[in-house]
Amino acid sequence: MAATKFYIFIFALIGLGIAACKKDDEPTTIPELHTNYFSVAEGRFVIYDATEIFHDDDLGIHDTITYQLKTVIGQTYFDNTGREGREFERYKSNDQGATWVFSDTWAAFLSTTNAELVEENQRKVKLVFAPTSSKQWDINAHNSLPAQYAIYDHIHELTTLGANSFDSTVTVVQSDLISLVDFKKQREVYAKNVGMIQKYSKDLVIENFDTLNPKSGMEIFYNLVSFGFE
Repeated sequence: MAATKFYIFIFALIGLGIAACKKDDEPTTIPELHTNYFSVAEGRFVIYDATEIFHDDDLGIHDTITYQLKTVIGQTYFDNTGREGREFERYKSNDQGATWVFSDTWAAFLSTTNAELVEENQRKVKLVFAPTSSKQWDINAHNSLPAQYAIYDHIHELTTLGANSFDSTVTVVQSDLISLVDFKKQREVYAKNVGMIQKYSKDLVIENFDTLNPKSGMEIFYNLVSFGFE
């Protein structure tokens, strides 16, 4: 009887050892963060058809400006806290890219938690990782502007813009408000290994929910036409 108990004990130890070995041998699954929605590869460029519409009904102004915008990921950049990022150069053209005029340099930062862009000295959180429908974040968490909360929509979806097709894109809804006197619709679309491919922004003052006759404000639209490396 004692011998039987002894063998049962030995078999139990062997079983535990095998189970432990299997557990140790199993590969660790690392969740995909999808940080490549925000490309910071040096030399990466994106060219957009851009439209800006400025409204001021009191002055009788409803001006539309069209041009092409080119963004280029530049050299390594360090901010005043020592964080490493990339120069984010911007150029404009009024002749379909025949001549590019330097506009300004922003700064792009990418980590495993988020992607940030310093736009005209305002540091904004453009994306948080990994993209999920439950994520919500304050775009202006690191600047002095009022809080503006963003969410994801249309996650990892196919998107076609003109002649370009992108297998995996995410849409960031930055604002979605309509009231008696305000109309704010803002969103940006990002494609893997490219970055932002589309921007839609309307920040308008209206009357009686009439979105077709804005009293003041801005409309901005960017649509990618080409991309690559230089």
